[in-house]
Amino acid sequence: MVKVVIIGGGFGGLNAAKALKRSDVELLVIDRTNHHVFQPLLYQVATAALSVENIASPIREILKNQSNATVIMAQIEKIDLKNKSIEAADGQRFDYDYLIVAPGARHAYFGHDLWEEYAPGLKTVADAVRIREKILLAFEKAERCGDPEEAKSYLRFAIIGAGPTGVEMAGSIAEFAHRTLFKNFRHINPGDSKIYLIEGGAQVLPSFAPSLAQKAYSDLQQLGVEVILNAFVTDVTPRGVYMGGMFLPASTVIWAAGNQASPLLTTLEVPLDRQGRVLVNPDLTIPGFSNVFVIGDAACCLNAQEEPLPGIAPVAIQQGRYVANLIKKGIPEGERKPFAYFDKGTIATIGRGEAVAMVGKWMFSGVLAWLVWSFVHILYLVSFRRRLLVMIQWIFLYLSGRRQGRVMIRPADKD
Repeated sequence: MVKVVIIGGGFGGLNAAKALKRSDVELLVIDRTNHHVFQPLLYQVATAALSVENIASPIREILKNQSNATVIMAQIEKIDLKNKSIEAADGQRFDYDYLIVAPGARHAYFGHDLWEEYAPGLKTVADAVRIREKILLAFEKAERCGDPEEAKSYLRFAIIGAGPTGVEMAGSIAEFAHRTLFKNFRHINPGDSKIYLIEGGAQVLPSFAPSLAQKAYSDLQQLGVEVILNAFVTDVTPRGVYMGGMFLPASTVIWAAGNQASPLLTTLEVPLDRQGRVLVNPDLTIPGFSNVFVIGDAACCLNAQEEPLPGIAPVAIQQGRYVANLIKKGIPEGERKPFAYFDKGTIATIGRGEAVAMVGKWMFSGVLAWLVWSFVHILYLVSFRRRLLVMIQWIFLYLSGRRQGRVMIRPADKD
């Protein structure tokens, strides 16, 4: 039987696995965690709008009814193309006939990896929980410090990068501080919090049309977010952020400024782009190996305009299904049609009832865009139970402004 190994249980890997359900293959799915996470909603876990269980699902549970699939939790550190095998951190090796490489991406600090200690990014469940506790702890420190000026220093939050993740995070923190925490404290007013969104370009949401970017900018301002454009971060410290000669004090700094592909890809010894992604063939294979596919954040795949496709969930999902179809049908290299991404549009939410959307040439914003955003995100969750739970949570949040995920595991003496 043909052995298919998938590295990574994200959108690309998981959808490839599910598309091979009725295929006569022996399927092995390997991930360094035991769960699939819906990354577009991680920021809502980080800002207490949702709980981890709302957006993370055990991979074994997702594939439990797929008899040809085996799930293993392991960290893959080497790919041996010559011997058609991969090697885990503990030395265990797995052979394959077809290999799908979908390990995702990590944060890119552009040569300043030490910044990660003070400005965590948002890629994993652990990241989201860490940021959530960092935000909650800032309010707790402000409440007990006893010095009004010192309290103000704790209530400053800086988000670096104004793409969709940064914009959504900034808006969510603003709503959390100004609405959810109302009347929760006695010595501070959470509404006095300062939220800063720092962007190196000339507009927020650089991939959106200028008119929609301006709408998002206005919505952020109405939420109390101070947007700083054309500013490049030159240093991050425990006390705040430097932008050239300007220092912005902030107790909590969050990184949303860039991604870097998994270091696993370097073991393939094939050409990579500046972000460390594999320069794949039109059928998503690597040069010289028609049985090895690279998809999702790990692949630099060009569209019809010779531009790299964005590292977003819809791209990874479509790539996973495309590759699975090639394997299932046993289509030889010379007869494969190039992968073609169908762009269903781009949406970003700013806050309650506010979002911006581009669907083809159609651009819209406000409540309609927010409803479309909500529907699409619920639809892409992996189970009916999670769709129902998230929908209920959002309705409750919309009506009351209250967020239920505010429990801290970290004890007071660890701050």
